[in-house]
Amino acid sequence: MTADQAKPRVLVCDDEVGVRESLNLILSDDYDVIFAKNGAEALDQISNANPDLVLLDIKMPKIHGIEVLKKMKQSKSKLPVIIITGYQSTEIAQEALKEGATNYIPKPFDSAQVLKAVAEILKASD
Repeated sequence: MTADQAKPRVLVCDDEVGVRESLNLILSDDYDVIFAKNGAEALDQISNANPDLVLLDIKMPKIHGIEVLKKMKQSKSKLPVIIITGYQSTEIAQEALKEGATNYIPKPFDSAQVLKAVAEILKASD
């Protein structure tokens, strides 16, 4: 990437402020990080901010992450989505992947795991 190119934009959607702050610290050196604290905000950000990738929590108030994923994929089918969740359930991971998620990262995550997943997906979607 040359200096005059914009950083890829990553939308972080999680209702926990600590998770959003952690992901900002992990990603902000290499990416333009934007945030949503619930599914409705995430859907607005998808329409208005045109992220290159979404990190999406599953368990959120109002709109469940799987529902957000389904709505995202209706309007932006090629947008890569990484599910981040505290649920240690293979069923949820399988459902998310079936609905179009690109990858799945369980919480607690480490910075290397997140950076590797984001970099690989963005490189593959170039």
